[in-house]
Amino acid sequence: MRRAIYPGSFDPVTNGHLDIIERGCKLFDEIIIAILVNPEKQPFFSIEERREILEQTLKEIQRGSCQLRVDDFEGLLVQYAIAQQAHAIVRGIRAISDYEYELQMALMNRRLEPTIETVFMMPAEKYSYVSSRLVKEVFQLGGELDGLVPPLVEARMKEKLRRA
Repeated sequence: MRRAIYPGSFDPVTNGHLDIIERGCKLFDEIIIAILVNPEKQPFFSIEERREILEQTLKEIQRGSCQLRVDDFEGLLVQYAIAQQAHAIVRGIRAISDYEYELQMALMNRRLEPTIETVFMMPAEKYSYVSSRLVKEVFQLGGELDGLVPPLVEARMKEKLRRA
């Protein structure tokens, strides 16, 4: 079984993330969508909320026979990948600036664990500029998120804002 880890904050999950997962399902038998726990950041959604949202939105994507699992982790990604018996790490690349950062991370990961490959994937052009950070910024300034995130994500963001 070819197993990959797709790590990220997923705060919130975007249509670009889902596009990468769908594309990854053409290459891997199983993808673990791994939410990074970063105590230094103030997330919009808690880990539990992100896990629930991801599990709901993953039900609607095209996956073929690919298995999808949502998990969370702390610490070094390669240690988590080894523990999960993964063969690869999937990373989305939107622009050259992403590539430079991701290349450094991939080379360090390779140094730490040479048996785990990093696979860079580009999202569809219509998502090439979409990031969780940008989605949150647009949302907090009152902009529309249609086409940037799944409808469930937008609804949950609006609900969270109403409760705040």
